[in-house]
Amino acid sequence: MKLHETYLHLAEKQENLIAKKNQKADFYNGIYDRWENPVLTRHHVPLTWRYDLNPETNPYFEERLGINAVFNAGAVYHDGKYCLLARVEGADRKSFFAVAESENGVDNFRFRDYPVILPELNQEETNVYDMRLTKHQDGWIYGVFCSEASAGTADISAAVARAGIVRTKDLANWERLPDLITRNSPQQRNVCLLPEFINGKYAFYTRPMDDFIDTGSGGGIGFGLAESVEHAVIDEEKMTSLRKYHTITEAKNGAGATPIRTEKGWLHIAHGVRNTAAGLRYVIYVFVTELNNPWNVIAEPSGYLIAPFGKERVGDVSNVVFTNGAVARENGDVYIYYASSDTRLHVATTTIDKLLDYAFSTPADARRSSQCVRQRCELISRNLEYLKNC
Repeated sequence: MKLHETYLHLAEKQENLIAKKNQKADFYNGIYDRWENPVLTRHHVPLTWRYDLNPETNPYFEERLGINAVFNAGAVYHDGKYCLLARVEGADRKSFFAVAESENGVDNFRFRDYPVILPELNQEETNVYDMRLTKHQDGWIYGVFCSEASAGTADISAAVARAGIVRTKDLANWERLPDLITRNSPQQRNVCLLPEFINGKYAFYTRPMDDFIDTGSGGGIGFGLAESVEHAVIDEEKMTSLRKYHTITEAKNGAGATPIRTEKGWLHIAHGVRNTAAGLRYVIYVFVTELNNPWNVIAEPSGYLIAPFGKERVGDVSNVVFTNGAVARENGDVYIYYASSDTRLHVATTTIDKLLDYAFSTPADARRSSQCVRQRCELISRNLEYLKNC
């Protein structure tokens, strides 16, 4: 049997893309480093997922099952590799999950031979996406994701979002558990599981919602405890990082990567949304909660950590950065995997020490322009005095 010449050309081109060495960009703010090249794009997806290679059934070598985008990946360090559970969106708009692995976490990510086969609870589930991965102290790796179904109304775009739960030991075989139930919230998105028990219970960060798109009365990121993960039910949600008027979280906010345990508290890398004349703008921000009371915010610097920058601003849903995955290594290094404009996946690298310094040493949002400019003038005054004495 002979392979099509176009396949050989595309395979060589893809190998060159995957093997291309990434390097740090010239962006600088002292908090983290951006890397020049996306770590995953639609062009990284194996050709065997897209083309029928048999010339008898595909004489023109046409793409049979197209890929639109690769983005919003959960992340975990497992078996000596940086593993991303990426959201892969087909040309048919349906998303599915796939594992890509790298030795160094910044380039050479390769997808496994097959995407994830996710067990279904019911046939109403139409789309799944944005899985957070948690290595829990009970020995399992859990994935919490958005499970979307039609609302079954006359408005065919109306949908219902629930928090699906799966668990695995190898990122290959997945056990589906019943969806999370929150007694007081009709819908849930952006839910993640804390890596440790709190008071002997499973601890979830939630986002209470009245509607699929609008948070409605949902005031921000919630926190709740469940007796069991196999039948997870949260009776009460306490609020943590709140939405606030004329800030980066004004329209909505939600959990991002699974929180990272540090000596000073749980480090959260979340997302905030505000409305603009050009539509919604998504950014990534940081806050810290107490270790023993993980709903209690003890540090929340003003403004964003990561915002769409340069080419990142352009894509399927423009002016968006979003994260649901980060890897914290034992040496203190942190790899933040973030998507831009619902199209591609990037990495930013930093350390726990830098993020904690940023969280606790950056002033909180002063809420009013008059106070914000005073903050800045105080910084200028200290700097001018320091320069005078140098």
